Amino acid sequence: MTDTTITRSPLRYHAPYLEWAKLRAAAEFDLAGSNILACTLDDLPGAKDAVSLQGANDDGYGPLLEAIGSRYNTSPSRITSASGTSGANFLVYAALLSPGDEVLVERPGYDPLLAAAGMFGARSVRFDRTFDDGYALDPDRVRRALTPRTRLIVVTHPHNPTGAVVDAAALTEIGRIAEQHGAHVLVDEVYLDVSPMAASPAATRGDVFITTSSLTKSYGLSSLRCGWVIASDALTYRLRRARDIVDGSGSIVAERLATLAFQHLERLEARSRNLRQTNLALVEAFLRSRPELEWRPSSGTVVFPRIRGVDDASAFVERLLTEHRTAIVPGRFFEAPAHFRLGFGAATDTVRGGLAALARALDSPSFT
Repeated sequence: MTDTTITRSPLRYHAPYLEWAKLRAAAEFDLAGSNILACTLDDLPGAKDAVSLQGANDDGYGPLLEAIGSRYNTSPSRITSASGTSGANFLVYAALLSPGDEVLVERPGYDPLLAAAGMFGARSVRFDRTFDDGYALDPDRVRRALTPRTRLIVVTHPHNPTGAVVDAAALTEIGRIAEQHGAHVLVDEVYLDVSPMAASPAATRGDVFITTSSLTKSYGLSSLRCGWVIASDALTYRLRRARDIVDGSGSIVAERLATLAFQHLERLEARSRNLRQTNLALVEAFLRSRPELEWRPSSGTVVFPRIRGVDDASAFVERLLTEHRTAIVPGRFFEAPAHFRLGFGAATDTVRGGLAALARALDSPSFT
């Protein structure tokens, strides 16, 4: 029998952050995630009784679409269910992009939003949200990045990785710019429900806007993979046909449980907000006490400090994990290597322990 060596070509489509997140070492204090602490069955009354292997969900499970529509004041005919927000974003790309098209994506940004465009022969073009501007969304930067090939402008609100909010007037102006150029604006709102501001989905502003979200980040229900797109009726038809190709339909078990979650969403939201508020107070007190860190306020479940005088925080992040058993995300995955992303949606004891470990690492002789 002859051994065969498999030669692997370079990855054509790649999300380096997600690869790192899945393959890195486990941590005692894990502050690398951006989601709220996972729910247990006790957090969702009736979950065990709701499980069933039957139900019609060819174009989405009807009761779930109705629940999403009721929550966000829109028609179920404008909703496409998806496998999490990442799956929802992918469906938007699949429905709108063709070879040679361009997608405008914010920088710093979440790398799957970059990588997905290439799978449809499209190209990602960047516009900046800067530290000095508090990571504000600047319509002029978007306007300058537009070309006749632009089909989609992608924004996260609150911003991933910084937690910065989007000014309503700026978003309205970007919608006007997109409409003039025959493009759409995709607003990934997966962190919005747990943020302190009250805001309707961007898609309710007009047909140029598309909203994606899920129960994942704001509610601690990532295991359900319940995501959705809110868009115009015409685009929703295309999104649903794209899902025919991607995965056909969702898991009826997960979709029935997600429908139950919407019945208890006020309870779950209160749980998330209380946890976020408690942990954010700890994080902000810590950041104010550390002169070696610069940061901007966050309305999400993450904060994105940068280390003064350090060009690349990667080595520090690695030492924090190996020497102090604490995980944060290197800023290089968001094209901002001097920064790191710290998530504070975990259990409060985990956040407290992780911050203590981070303080020890910053105080250690090896820091510099």
